[in-house]
Amino acid sequence: MDEPRDDPSYFEVGSEQVRLLLDGRESLVAMLAAIASAKHEVLLEMYWIGDDIVGHAFLAALTDAASRGVKVHVVFDAIGSLAIGLPFFAPLIARGGNVREYNAISPWNLGIVEVRDHRKLLVVDGARAFTGGVNLAKQWAPVEAGGDGWRDDMIEVVGRTANELRTFFFGTWRRLTAQRNPPDLVPIPRTSTRRVSVLSSRNRRHRIHGEYVRRIKRAKKSVDIANPYFVPDFRVMRALMHACKQRVRVRILVPERNDIPILRYAQNGLLERLLRRGVEIYALPGAMMHQKTAIIDDAWVTIGSYNLDERSLRKNLELNVAVEDVPFATYVRERSFDGDVKSAHRIELTHFTERGIVARATEQLALVFRRLF
Repeated sequence: MDEPRDDPSYFEVGSEQVRLLLDGRESLVAMLAAIASAKHEVLLEMYWIGDDIVGHAFLAALTDAASRGVKVHVVFDAIGSLAIGLPFFAPLIARGGNVREYNAISPWNLGIVEVRDHRKLLVVDGARAFTGGVNLAKQWAPVEAGGDGWRDDMIEVVGRTANELRTFFFGTWRRLTAQRNPPDLVPIPRTSTRRVSVLSSRNRRHRIHGEYVRRIKRAKKSVDIANPYFVPDFRVMRALMHACKQRVRVRILVPERNDIPILRYAQNGLLERLLRRGVEIYALPGAMMHQKTAIIDDAWVTIGSYNLDERSLRKNLELNVAVEDVPFATYVRERSFDGDVKSAHRIELTHFTERGIVARATEQLALVFRRLF
């Protein structure tokens, strides 16, 4: 696959290239184009594939790739993709595609139903990879195309990191199939010295949560976090409060209304505590805000599937890509985060101090049971 050296939307970071993709309008188009260009291999690991215009568009693209002789492997999550099952992929399987369901629901595995594959990962020819918050469902398609226009971020990586994401995919694949890994997988380094790296929820050496905490603690001037299910644990909360104490500007962006109402109650109790410590909170109205993006000191940025909640911390398979690069981090902050803040409204402390005792009690109860969400 030729690298897009001359495309101005790509940023050179060391020997690799990265690109920010906003919403399904950019992400879905870029991912379909990558599948159409595949010559050898397409790997898709996806939480939510819809039985809708987007899901069928990707099924057609994957089936066409398999028809060309491209090896196609797909992992879909049984809960996230509840509207479909293996029969959905019959055209792809008939063309030689390989499909596996992650933690299929049955009377024999109810104990692991809480463990989900929440990743959104596409790797093409081991050279180009996409990850972020965008699922393959109509919620992410533009409104004019029949979708809901959800707000989200994806990152595209061209280079060595794409190959490492391929290794992460086959880690999941091996657990599901017991098949041997391809002999050409690149190893995941114990410590990454490169400026583009992979973070995972299940890799002790590259844990997303630990990197969030470390980066927030080291912040010198700014911490900007956009997260739809913002219910962080005490370590992240403490790091954010410490940053404010060190005169670091901390901004948190959440949706005005998310698609899990009870989570909003748990979130409100924590937001009040942060507001009292000087954190700026913004709520984005309109279509659901779903991106999981953080920019620190305009020097480090991470984009992926990881929510700052108990499920991502303790239960889900998650993947993020982190980039240490001032031009790219600044670009993501200006184009993604600041763009949203301009459309958001700032939440003041009075918003919480004026609420009644019933609302406060509901929030505390939601916080107690947040690990179930």
